[in-house]
Amino acid sequence: MTQQPAVDRGAEVTAGRGAVETNGINVIAEEERRGRPRQLFWPWFGANVSVLGLAYGSFLLGFGISAGQALVAGTVGIVVSFLLCGLVAIAGKRGSAPTLVLSRAAFGVHGNRVPAALSWVLTVGWETVLVSLATLATATVFEQLGWSGGTATQVVALLVVAALVVAGGVLGFDAIMRMQAVITVVSGVLTVVYVVLVADDVDWSAVTAVPGGSTAAVVGALVLAMTGYGFGWVNAAADYSRYLPRTASTGGVVGWTTFGGALAPVVLLGTGLLLAASDPELSGAIGADPIGALGAILPTWFLVPFVVVAVLGLVGGALLDIYSSGLSLLAAGVRVPRPVAAGIDGTLMVLGAIWVVFLADASFSVQFQGFLITLGVPIAAWCGIFLGDLALRRRDYAEPDLYDARGRYGALPPVPLVLLAVGTVLGWGLVTNTYAGWLDWQGYLLGPLGLGGREGDWAFANLGVLAAFLVGLLGTLALRRGAVRTQEAAPAVPGRPPAY
Repeated sequence: MTQQPAVDRGAEVTAGRGAVETNGINVIAEEERRGRPRQLFWPWFGANVSVLGLAYGSFLLGFGISAGQALVAGTVGIVVSFLLCGLVAIAGKRGSAPTLVLSRAAFGVHGNRVPAALSWVLTVGWETVLVSLATLATATVFEQLGWSGGTATQVVALLVVAALVVAGGVLGFDAIMRMQAVITVVSGVLTVVYVVLVADDVDWSAVTAVPGGSTAAVVGALVLAMTGYGFGWVNAAADYSRYLPRTASTGGVVGWTTFGGALAPVVLLGTGLLLAASDPELSGAIGADPIGALGAILPTWFLVPFVVVAVLGLVGGALLDIYSSGLSLLAAGVRVPRPVAAGIDGTLMVLGAIWVVFLADASFSVQFQGFLITLGVPIAAWCGIFLGDLALRRRDYAEPDLYDARGRYGALPPVPLVLLAVGTVLGWGLVTNTYAGWLDWQGYLLGPLGLGGREGDWAFANLGVLAAFLVGLLGTLALRRGAVRTQEAAPAVPGRPPAY
């Protein structure tokens, strides 16, 4: 008789497409696995179609490179980083569990609480930032229309945006997929209209006249694009593919995740580059206030559709964050049903957004984002370890063992945690963070390694993100092959406790 996969004590089969999803960190039952890889396009496109992607044109030109260099570096960075998401998504199809549960195969059942906690802080942090930006964006566009953009507008905007995000997070997978499909269509159409409307603002002679920059600057732009996009989603990439049948095409999972995530950012990057290179004043304004600057060049009649596309794009990103943050909280060891976990994260998100929008000074938001970017280094190391572990496996995951420290994946294998620590320490030493003064300790290896110190050519190349990723990936491939082979040869452990 075939042994059934372990089931989360807080999980039940979702009763109908309109019901609250009660699946938590359990393995998805066979009867609930449905759909095709192309359905992955909707959540990934909807989460990354934000008009703030236009601002990356200004950000990349800020490295002192030409428009052509920025386009190549940005496109490569975006596509490669979402390709990493696509590769992580393979694990969801093979194991039918959330990303930060499948990570237990590498880190052990107890050791995995470390990356799960990091993932939880990161996703709750970014959903807070996105909701805050959506609130402020609404107020900015209202002011441009000559309407009230004050406290009352901000309160209403926050309530509406937070309600959409929290409702999606609590309702779960089916609701989010439907919401993202709507966001994709509406935002996609309005974004195309935006691109057409601003086409006349492009000065091709000014674009081609922008001088080129150094190799270090190009690398910095490439890594910024990677960290701003796909690297920010790797810890959630298997949360949606886990619902696909095991027979779904692996290439399809990778391809549709990559295509869905990268399409809008590449188009928006190209448009933003043309606008920023055409007008240095506009480029500077975009860097300081993307929504305000991008709205200022539009005809008045399109400002309302503009705020719709701006807010929906931010909501789309926050939806994926709140769903995955709840799963990360459960994977870290908090024993509550998934809807409750999403509710907890939604409450923290709202409180954080209230602080950012109404109470903190402007510098707080900037410093908070600096803190979240700092967490991107250990997440890059985790991603390398996860993908290295996945590449070494020849069999699907032994699902019950993902929930039992006595099983083949163990409780606390030391090598992955050491690689995570080494990658993080090395990575922080090779990045600089100007968002907050209390983060100026980073970059401590740039001088000793002959890279010019914190003010040199490589200071803002963000080499630490790549270094952390490579330490995790190459270290796992070199040191964990035997451990993985032993795991795959191990017999099942009888008499398992209920999984969690």
